[in-house]
Amino acid sequence: MPRLTAAEEDIFQLRLERSGPDLWPMLEALYGHREDYPAFREALLAELHAAWAARPADLKRLDLRRDLQPDWFQRPEMAGYVFYIDRFAGTLKGVLDRLDYLADLGVSYVHMMPCLKPRPGDSDGGYSVMDYRAINPAYGTMRDFEAVARALRARGISLCVDLVLNHTAKEHAWARAAAAGDPRYRDYYLMFDDDRLPKEYERTLVEVFPDNAPGNFTFYPEIGKWVWTTFNEHQWDLNWANPAVFLEIVGIMLFLANKGVDVLRLDAVAFMWKRMGTRCQSEPEVHMILQALRAASRIAAPAVIHLEEAIVSPAEMLPYLGRGMHDGKEGNLAYHNSLMVQFWSALASRDTRLMTHVMGTHFPPVLTNATYATYVRCHDDIGWAVTDEDAAAVGLSGPAHRAFLSEFYEGSFPGSFAKGALFQVNEATGDKRISGTCASLCGLEKALEAGDAAAAELAVQRILMGHALIAAWGGIPLVYMGDEIALLNDYGYRDRPDHAHDSRWIHRPAMDWEAAATRHEADTPAARVFRGIRHILARRRATPALHGAVPTEVVRCEAPGIFAFLRRSPTGAVLCLFNFSESWLHLPVAWVQGLGVAGLHDLLSDRPVEPHGSNIALPPYARVWLG
Repeated sequence: MPRLTAAEEDIFQLRLERSGPDLWPMLEALYGHREDYPAFREALLAELHAAWAARPADLKRLDLRRDLQPDWFQRPEMAGYVFYIDRFAGTLKGVLDRLDYLADLGVSYVHMMPCLKPRPGDSDGGYSVMDYRAINPAYGTMRDFEAVARALRARGISLCVDLVLNHTAKEHAWARAAAAGDPRYRDYYLMFDDDRLPKEYERTLVEVFPDNAPGNFTFYPEIGKWVWTTFNEHQWDLNWANPAVFLEIVGIMLFLANKGVDVLRLDAVAFMWKRMGTRCQSEPEVHMILQALRAASRIAAPAVIHLEEAIVSPAEMLPYLGRGMHDGKEGNLAYHNSLMVQFWSALASRDTRLMTHVMGTHFPPVLTNATYATYVRCHDDIGWAVTDEDAAAVGLSGPAHRAFLSEFYEGSFPGSFAKGALFQVNEATGDKRISGTCASLCGLEKALEAGDAAAAELAVQRILMGHALIAAWGGIPLVYMGDEIALLNDYGYRDRPDHAHDSRWIHRPAMDWEAAATRHEADTPAARVFRGIRHILARRRATPALHGAVPTEVVRCEAPGIFAFLRRSPTGAVLCLFNFSESWLHLPVAWVQGLGVAGLHDLLSDRPVEPHGSNIALPPYARVWLG
């Protein structure tokens, strides 16, 4: 174990004093009633100290820099790119050859999709992990991973990786020991001798994958146990009521931090605590655990922040960014699922009234020491998270609108420009989720098939409007691999037995490097989309008002096809306008000026906006940042 200097020991103690009040009360509430709590506390303190001692010198320097710049992840120069290693570059070594491409796009944050060692065969896209301290051998080694992390860090690019907290693969060493009868490791999971308690729990649980993995428990005759398996049979839920699990995860978390990870994407966090008679989602103890995990990072690796993956309703999502006793102390980032859903909803309906209601009613203008990860598409399906109450508030039927969106983006609704695929149709509830690439859902695939140049141009404008929206809202905009060159649906997944059952692989195509090579010269949709997104990210970097700590205020306007919000910064207000229709729409200049916008200059195009009489005219799918 490396020896700490006196100064380093002082730094550790100061950080322990700073973040201990966020750590120990949570752990006492969770585990303080147990006889083994004092020993657990001592073991955790030793783990934190050892991780700090082992932390490389350059990362300790990064810790200091980010302690002095705690808003580093909220700054407008932050922009993310998300990819599967094999589909983007083949291997980790291949990623090193593509760093110039990322820099060209304007990326300062990279999320490499699940890269820790998964179980063989179906691994839920890599989220069924059998070794948290090893890299998927198909991608390379931990040494290769560290080399990529160093190369990214040298370019000022932060690295995000997934850490699955709710479950492990059944092939994980802990699970194998549990299956073999080791009582210590059986307490790492939720195992039952008969189905009496599982049936009681099932009364209030929901099914995540009803088509492929119905129910939440699996019986294993070879060990005579029922095991809690929320997601898939091969994913065993961890027992977070056992402090040994917390201690193990802290050790893994800090191990990855010391390998160069900047952002830990904590996966499936909503499901971590179980309580009879509930959905076993977002229970209060989940937030206690997550606050304690963040405090542990701030003590031993404060350069690291946490992205908490909870794709839930706004009221349920916001606590993951800290609310009440956890305000400013829990997650630093959370996915803005509602912004993504409302983008696609307004795009299909050409009506932003629902979007304005949801975004203006349910989300605060600013967050404490936290911000959103905003996105148009991701690796997952789109679930139509539109409540009946929100739909009714603007005169819609919730079930009818959700059905309309599924049919529209599947492509079966008359007049739809989109082409997607249904995912996990639930006949009992009518829930139909959608898969598809951004470009195909925006209409490019149908337009190219029809040879319709005008329709293809509209599709390009939809793609660019969506990315201008996520860049302006506030947070870190994430570009999903291939969206920047308008990749279309990949139907080849149907020919792979391990993918054929999961339509989400339709929007996980391999990177088209031939198309990417022509991105600066060609007049193709792919090249125009790349140059457009590159420009959006560059203009974002040049616009201080888009800092994540600047309030975002949704405003209502007369034209139902326009979505509008203000970013009120100390240097002046910026009004962000988005036309969600293929028609020209108009807004009164007096209305804009009444909102406190000083001038008619578009910060996105960096050009003046000329009024037409007393109105501002917005062309189809316009995006304007007035300031």
